Amino acid sequence: MLTPNTPRLAFIGFGEAGQAIASGLREEGIEQISAWDILFPTAEGAKLRAAGERIGVRMASSAADAVCNSDVVISAVTAASSYEAAQSVAPHLTGNPYYLDVNSVSPGRKQATEKLLAGRARYIDVAILAPIYPARHKTPMLLAGPHAEAAAPILQALALQTAFAGPQIGAAAAIKMVRSVMIKGIEALTYECFVAAQRAGVVQQVADSLRNNYPTLDWHKIMAYNLERMARHGERRAAEMEEVAATLRELGLDPQMVAATVRRQREMGALGLLPDVRDKVDDPGALLAAISAAAKAAR
Repeated sequence: MLTPNTPRLAFIGFGEAGQAIASGLREEGIEQISAWDILFPTAEGAKLRAAGERIGVRMASSAADAVCNSDVVISAVTAASSYEAAQSVAPHLTGNPYYLDVNSVSPGRKQATEKLLAGRARYIDVAILAPIYPARHKTPMLLAGPHAEAAAPILQALALQTAFAGPQIGAAAAIKMVRSVMIKGIEALTYECFVAAQRAGVVQQVADSLRNNYPTLDWHKIMAYNLERMARHGERRAAEMEEVAATLRELGLDPQMVAATVRRQREMGALGLLPDVRDKVDDPGALLAAISAAAKAAR
């Protein structure tokens, strides 16, 4: 019987989000946590496995092994893989566990996943509404779906910071996807604006002049933060924005700005892998110049 004190948790996907949430839960005293990532058997997965061992999570041998006898399954994979991740565990779920889909995908994708897992798990649409660090498991989350309210006390006992978005699957996802139009779009505009400013030699003047319109915002800090996030996570953000485009199409909108954001995020993700940029990610003063030079060289 699942109680707030004795949950058995399983993570499907053990990248940044999975590791952050798992490490926080371990510090809350949750002992029975397993994890599986499709990269585990590969050389690339060695870092993920090492992180799990440091955190104190049991590294499973397969998706089936990870979810065996679990009370709560947390799916934290790449956006493009969320449905396939559910397919990989569906035959192996027992005891009707809660299935927290924290992936940044469209409401339609979440509704399809819920249908896939019907009768096997109590599916919950989850939207993470802020960067996963530094708050980790305490990062604000929206829950939606017919099982969300029942799960909330158990999740809150784990120190998760949850709020109820509604009884319909997709209600939380809609908020996440629509707000990303603005958040990731501003990141893409930051790239274009400040790379142009750097090449024109007017970075200081542009950042200062923006305060005429947005007096409460420090655009030097915003520039550094947005470029750093894109350089580190541009490819993942591009995949999320493709789901945002799908969301807008589901709502009958042509995602013109979103499509451009996908391209810029993907471009920045590729630039962020280059040594000259990667080595400057933690140096706000040098990052813009490095991005500008790398983008020019890539043309």
